[in-house]
Amino acid sequence: QVQLVESGGGLVQAGGSLRLSCAVSGSIRSINAMGWYRQAPGKQRELVALITSAGNTNYADSVKGRFTISRDNAKNTVYLQMNSLKPEDTDVYYCYGELAVVFTFRDYWGQGTQVTVSS
Repeated sequence: QVQLVESGGGLVQAGGSLRLSCAVSGSIRSINAMGWYRQAPGKQRELVALITSAGNTNYADSVKGRFTISRDNAKNTVYLQMNSLKPEDTDVYYCYGELAVVFTFRDYWGQGTQVTVSS
């Protein structure tokens, strides 16, 4: 069974840094885009950052210049380096992957990891 396993969330003071990791667990044939979304209670899930298989990236305006997404294709892992964190970055962060187990690509999501930034 394919899963996205996240790690690295936690509590940090404003101005601090955290690094999130997400590894694909299970047998897959191919990975297209991977990325991170976040969601606050009662709100829609929103894109934070996305990276394609070619390494092209896309960021939410609110995190540009502070967050960096990267991936290690050999390890089927995506990372999110978060610097200069602000209290408004507090959310549950979800890993996303567009994966193909055999031939068809579909969306997979991690279980979510809490990021809390104190002022």
